[in-house]
This record gives sequence, structure tokens and C-alpha cells, in this order.
Amino acid sequence: MELRRKAGSGARIPTSSMADIAFLLIVFFMVTTIFKLEQGLVITLPRSIAGEKIPREKIAHIWIDRTGVLSIDDMVISVPDIEPLVLAKLRENPGVIIAFNSDESAPYRIVNEAMERLKLANALRIAFTTVPVEK
Repeated sequence: MELRRKAGSGARIPTSSMADIAFLLIVFFMVTTIFKLEQGLVITLPRSIAGEKIPREKIAHIWIDRTGVLSIDDMVISVPDIEPLVLAKLRENPGVIIAFNSDESAPYRIVNEAMERLKLANALRIAFTTVPVEK
């Protein structure tokens, strides 16, 4: 029986840990990279020292729910009725503030029509109120 040696068995580089090394390099560069923040216009927003409590008589609340039902001061109305009601409130109290509350799922068409009716009634003091986000 004759034993033969394999010719040309050279040195091989082990590649089993190559994926681990590549992953560690990727993580290292992701952690050490500094991203440049957006640069915008430098503006100073006005600050309020204290809010002013407005009496209920000086505010008219307009509510639009997610189905498009509209109400002014807890009275359900249709969109064309906004203008005469707001005009009457402005005649009673010219300094009335319209608090416009709309559900985020309300139909945009209804919200737009309500805003157009407020323009026709010449309601200039409108506050768009929202529900604060809970943290």
C-alpha cells in the first residue's frame, strides 16, 4: 500500500468570524457617526407670561365631529346656518371670539365650508383649539 501526500495544500484564511467582524464595524460606525442637524431660519417665537381667562359669554364654540355634525354652543345646526348665527352673536358682542374645534377625522369639505361661512360673517377673531397631547 502506498501513501500519497496531497500536493499544494496551502494555508487558508478562516472566514467563519468575518460576519462578526463586519457587524461590529457597522455598529461602531453607526454609533460614532454625528449627523448634521437641519439649519433653518433663526426665529424668536413670542412667549406668554400668563394666560388670560376669557369669560364664557365672550366665546362661541363651534364643534365639528368625525361624522360632520356641526354645533354652535351645544346647538346642532347645518353649515348654511353658521353665517346668520355668527352675525347675530357679533351684533350682540362685537368682541366675541369664535373657538373652532374640529375632530381630526372630520370631513374636510365640512370644515372648509364652515370656514367659508365664518369669512362671509366677517368673523375675524377665530381661535383654533385642540386637545393637548397626553404625555
